[in-house]
Amino acid sequence: MKQCVCLIDSFTERFGRLLAWLIPLMMLGTAAVVIMRYGFDQGMTALQESVSYLHGTVFMLGAAYTLKHGGHVRVDIFYSRFSVRNKAWIDSIGSIVFLLPLCGLILITSWDFTVNAWLIRETSVEPGGLPFVYALKSLLPLMAVNLGLQGVAEILRNLIVLMGTEAEQGAN
Repeated sequence: MKQCVCLIDSFTERFGRLLAWLIPLMMLGTAAVVIMRYGFDQGMTALQESVSYLHGTVFMLGAAYTLKHGGHVRVDIFYSRFSVRNKAWIDSIGSIVFLLPLCGLILITSWDFTVNAWLIRETSVEPGGLPFVYALKSLLPLMAVNLGLQGVAEILRNLIVLMGTEAEQGAN
């Protein structure tokens, strides 16, 4: 069980760090769009859309990395005072009742949407826009799988704590 958690965590960590390299590209793209628009009165639709694609990629595929590092929003009124075991119970129940079903719902509802976009090779409706809308829409099911996989790792990690084999490890 611990090996499975380590394998998923390793994938999520490496993938998240790789995604982080898209942020400077997004910043440079945004700066170029602003300079071209306001400095030279030239619109750059493809570059502007590429910034949106990068943002969507970082946001959607970075969700698992954020979960791994405990960065998602949590109402922490009582949670911070709980024992490691109680935190493991809460995190496990939350993942089983909310996270995994949500990932499943996103995967199921986005599948046909994504497949249809690929079948027609959906492109931007904007003149000069990018011809890869189908790839952008693929982020939805990929996010569901990636986040669900990390959710499984979190549940397994909490199960290790609840079984008492590594109570000192904690939820993260």
